[in-house]
Amino acid sequence: MYLAPLNYDRFFKKVFSDKAIAQQFLEDFLETKIEEIEILKEKHRVTDDASIVEFDFRCKIDGSYIIIDMQQWYKMDVVKRFYLYHSLNASLQLEILPAKQLVLDRTSKKIRKTKDYRYVEPVLTLIWMVDDSLGFNENYISYALSPEVSLQFIENEKLWANPELTEIIKEQQKVLAILKNDTKGLHFLRKNKLIFLFQKNIVKNNLIEKYVRWFKFAEKTKNKNNQIKDFEEYQQDEIFSKIINRITKQSFNDEENQYVQEQTDFWENYSDLTERLYDQGLNDGKKKGLEEGREEGREEGREEGREEGREEGREEGREEGREEGREEGVEKGKEIEKTQIAIALLDILDIETIVQKTGLSIETVQALKNKEIRD
Repeated sequence: MYLAPLNYDRFFKKVFSDKAIAQQFLEDFLETKIEEIEILKEKHRVTDDASIVEFDFRCKIDGSYIIIDMQQWYKMDVVKRFYLYHSLNASLQLEILPAKQLVLDRTSKKIRKTKDYRYVEPVLTLIWMVDDSLGFNENYISYALSPEVSLQFIENEKLWANPELTEIIKEQQKVLAILKNDTKGLHFLRKNKLIFLFQKNIVKNNLIEKYVRWFKFAEKTKNKNNQIKDFEEYQQDEIFSKIINRITKQSFNDEENQYVQEQTDFWENYSDLTERLYDQGLNDGKKKGLEEGREEGREEGREEGREEGREEGREEGREEGREEGREEGVEKGKEIEKTQIAIALLDILDIETIVQKTGLSIETVQALKNKEIRD
């Protein structure tokens, strides 16, 4: 291994802690020139009772707060989790908002101080998904706050089935009028974005975009047998030369080398286990689906009392049964997979870390721990 995987949390943070590297990545992806970038602290405690939230990377650029988080796991809660991070990144601005004075009574000159919310700035949350694509084929998907009427317009099947184009145009004009309304800064809401970037799709689609090289580079580093020749095209680039210097395995100390080995072993075992459990779940699902499909097909065929009806019923029944069986099998496989991973980690990680890595509840992991102690 020439370079350590950029997708490992430690090395991702190590690389993006360099201001010039972070700035270049954001300029490439956002297609803008950043005049100034300020690296902000990653660890925060929101309330007295809340656990510490730690971003992989957080910064402020011209008029926006940005976080970038690396996500390697197939976690079921990934959308809600990063929505929470996104919201937190916005609320942290309360710490630095300037105060303004409100005159409550001119006669008594009674004054009240409050935060000046005019200075709240938009938030961008970039989630770098290593293997998961959330079912999309696109390079990335961006979500922003916008009036609900725009979504209703797009999803109105009855409207789009209307052959009268004038009706569609009329509704479009109503939506556009709402979208153009910037009273008291309503357009601010649309500047806040939650963006999921899919490394697997970006590498596969291979579009001519500046940001693509970052994901190709990261994908190359995932290969544990990567060599210096794999990165020749990056050697002459000033920014990527800095990245290479930061994750060149030859320069690591013993502790960093041990981290690489532990992570590599873990991900290899995780991939093997995932594949086995997925195949098992899929096979179980197919078998169950075929059995249910045949039975549903027979039942529908009997009710219709015609050969044509029987055949259609069988086909529909089989297909529905297969699909339901696959879904049930895959979901069952995922749950088994999480449990097996948690059990394998009990001897080497604490309960909180296992909860974070597997997505299981703390009660479930604690129960597995107690069972292990009893056994």
